[in-house]
Amino acid sequence: MPAERTFPLAVGFLGAGQMATALASAWTKAGLLDVARSIAADPHPDARAKFRAATGVTAGESNLGVLAACDVIVLAVKPQVMSAVLAELKPAVRAAHLFVSIAAGVTLDTLALGLGKTASAVRVMPNTPCLVGASASGFSPGATATPEDAALVERLFAAVGIAYRVPEHLLDAVTGLSGSGPAFVYLFIEALADGGVKCGLPRATAQALAAQTVMGAAKMVLETGQHPGALKDAVASPGGTTIAGLHALERAAFRAAAMDAVEAATNRARELGKKE
Repeated sequence: MPAERTFPLAVGFLGAGQMATALASAWTKAGLLDVARSIAADPHPDARAKFRAATGVTAGESNLGVLAACDVIVLAVKPQVMSAVLAELKPAVRAAHLFVSIAAGVTLDTLALGLGKTASAVRVMPNTPCLVGASASGFSPGATATPEDAALVERLFAAVGIAYRVPEHLLDAVTGLSGSGPAFVYLFIEALADGGVKCGLPRATAQALAAQTVMGAAKMVLETGQHPGALKDAVASPGGTTIAGLHALERAAFRAAAMDAVEAATNRARELGKKE
């Protein structure tokens, strides 16, 4: 790893929205980001103000200023404006730069075309639970990214959860599953809590029980290594309460709806990539 990329890193963020804020906050907590030397750029004053307040990192308007100050650059702009941002950056790209794109649907070919074929880039799909150290990310290095580049990105994203290297053609599926997945889970937690309220529980109690139940169940899957179906069967005793509830979910096509949600989000990521 080049000497200039020793930890804690000076990281530049192009785009200071929710995901950039979550990453900057999480990397700071993990001791991987140097707040004093890092910088962000965003055209929206409100976004800059929120980013500064949440992370302590300086935020301004100049994309080129970020490029001049940092070698590791997180591309966190909306996919729809990525081409314009890359065109602005291209003349100022240096050999030392490593671009980490978290924009859904923006391919490595698009990054290479926009930044120059010799620019090092890694495409990543993280999710917002990185803010609490529980992200699930997939990443794919570009052709010119070095093994050290890939290792650095893996370390950054493994520090805030889990990170899997996958072929680029699977990143849209990562987007549909773990990128969009937290929203699906929040909806499920809300629905569980609503069910508890309907059955008489106080709202705060129902929400806490629902969230803890989802977290505990996920932990069981990760730590035991057992198939979710086997864990489900262990809870559902013959003629009991759980199997009655599972029957209701099957009647409502719960599993098919969850699969459809992942597929719809994946297809949307592919559409965004085609527009790019």
